[in-house]
Amino acid sequence: MRNILALPVLLLVLQFVSAQWDPHMVPGHSTIVHLFEWRWADIANECETFLGPRGFGGVQISPPTENAVIEPRPWWERYQPISYNFVTRSGDEAALADMIRRCNAAGVRIYPDIIFNHMTGPHDFAVGTGGSTAEPNNKDFPAVPYSMIDFNPTCEIVDYNDPVNVRNCELVGLKDLAQSTEYVRVKIAEMLNRLIDLGVAGFRVDAAKHMWPGDMQAIMDQLHDLNTDHGFAPGSRPFLAQEVIDLGGSVVGFTDYLDLGRITEFRFSAEIGRAFRGLNELRWLSSWGEGWGFMPSGSALAFVDNHDNQRGHGAGGGDILTYKQPKNYKMATAFNLAHTYGTPRIMSSFDFVESDQGPPADAEGNIVGPEFNPDNTCTNGWVCEHRWRQIHNMIEFKNVVDGEPLTDWWDNGSNQIAFCRGSKGFIAFNNQFEVDLVENLQTCLPAGTYCDVISGSKESGVCTGKEVAVGPDGIALIVIGNLELDGVLALHVGAML
Repeated sequence: MRNILALPVLLLVLQFVSAQWDPHMVPGHSTIVHLFEWRWADIANECETFLGPRGFGGVQISPPTENAVIEPRPWWERYQPISYNFVTRSGDEAALADMIRRCNAAGVRIYPDIIFNHMTGPHDFAVGTGGSTAEPNNKDFPAVPYSMIDFNPTCEIVDYNDPVNVRNCELVGLKDLAQSTEYVRVKIAEMLNRLIDLGVAGFRVDAAKHMWPGDMQAIMDQLHDLNTDHGFAPGSRPFLAQEVIDLGGSVVGFTDYLDLGRITEFRFSAEIGRAFRGLNELRWLSSWGEGWGFMPSGSALAFVDNHDNQRGHGAGGGDILTYKQPKNYKMATAFNLAHTYGTPRIMSSFDFVESDQGPPADAEGNIVGPEFNPDNTCTNGWVCEHRWRQIHNMIEFKNVVDGEPLTDWWDNGSNQIAFCRGSKGFIAFNNQFEVDLVENLQTCLPAGTYCDVISGSKESGVCTGKEVAVGPDGIALIVIGNLELDGVLALHVGAML
């Protein structure tokens, strides 16, 4: 009898735990896009007019908690919280709530970037984006409230091989919260629960590596289930994506956090950059994923670049690809979206020259939102990689091939590769210097004529880019010239004429 009763309890525990890896996306939608520094009202409009209709699964938003105002308004001021009030340059709590509601209604989930490892950096006096004040050097944050007893003793991180030093000392001078105390845990959980009640699907946890896994678990245990008013199933637990920078061999690494939720796989970012920069031959991508020593696919958040390493911070150095290398970047992003490894997240940036540069803003420091060209690309200083045809069409590709295995790998022994996703999709890449790809390849697709969704789209029954004829045996002549603007070609059954 005990064994019979234990089974439902075990299943309940597994459901409770596994949900922290589940981004809870609406069926037919996939992929998280980081709309870095966007205003809440602009995100709401983007969900309704672009992301939802094109099958995007979710948005990682910039930190919603009030931050210290730091001149000349660098992007990283958002990562120096002064209170847990929801008022930033992106908007106030009412605008945040409206955005979350509208995005959920459009089939797009919201994942706030959350900071609870620390508060602000070293300032004698600081004023927040909502008017809250603090004396950070005295560890006095009355708007939470936090005082000296809620922080770890002041010390500097100097030894990344010492877990105590990494987790109990200050990251670049940011005042390090003592998550080991119940009061701090409760205040953090209260803030996260307010976001859950507003309808978010989960969180990206900043600087997770700098917190003890046990303390994080104690906080997560206090969180509400997701709000069923926003379409989440009863008992759904918040999705977690933890920022843990680990390029291999770290004493404090991703293995410590596997039991909590998904983790940012920075080795994916560094190695995909090396491959599509030509520093590794593409043929080696045949074993991509766990075969490269990456964490298990079900634990990984997979990305080409993020807001840190596109600026040279974080991990990966000069190997990281960004929008500044558009051809290589589009190929790497297409590979990420076509492959089966991990949960993809794509970057949507503003243009920057200096690494500290903040988002487009007016003379008063108010963020100026993007406007759009007839071809859907952005203006006003916004790059909006997610609106590039070569990227948003790959979201449709990913949704069409969902659940299909990666099969029929082909390569030329160097930098030309291709593979199928079951019988629903085919993709090919040419990163070969001064050599065209001209090959009869197995596409695994039913016979017919297909639109290449990279060079164009299928619109009103015609292709605006390349057409590819697939024979009864699934074979097609695939051509990607080495001088073409895009080094990738992608076909799927939804783009069949």
